[in-house]
Amino acid sequence: MYGDSITNFHRELFKVDIRPGVLTSKLISVKDILAGQRICKLEGLATGPKTYSTVQCGPGPNDHKDLGSDLYYVNHSCDPNVVFDVTSSNPDDWHFRALKDIKSGEELRYFYPATEWEMAQPFECDCKAENCLGLVSGAYKLSREELEERSFINRHILQLLDVRDSSSEESS
Repeated sequence: MYGDSITNFHRELFKVDIRPGVLTSKLISVKDILAGQRICKLEGLATGPKTYSTVQCGPGPNDHKDLGSDLYYVNHSCDPNVVFDVTSSNPDDWHFRALKDIKSGEELRYFYPATEWEMAQPFECDCKAENCLGLVSGAYKLSREELEERSFINRHILQLLDVRDSSSEESS
């Protein structure tokens, strides 16, 4: 099980709510967090192949990082309250940040297409947000407007959008 490889816990920030079933557990804040606040650095990342549990950090097919921490339990929402910010060219500056004010006891959720061009394991979203996508397959399936209205979008996703959109214009 993936959770067995987690070595980095942020007990002063989060608690993991382990639930029965597959992919049903979640990460809960144990303190109030202000919008825009850097919650923690992304540390102890291991490079690996794209899987359902990695975060894409660049435009290449092998630019995926295993979080190796309790951040693994951050679930998806089409109306996110946090983001994995991997825009810096210096991985030491990568961090987990609040997009909205978060109250203690609130689940932490991020918009997967903010980091993922093509999901390793697309899924039917059940976030119940007004702007819910339904099927979450990755940023490649979405318009720039659909992405930007939901969340902060990482630089590598914007770069891939530029490539996709310019090649679409050339073929028109």
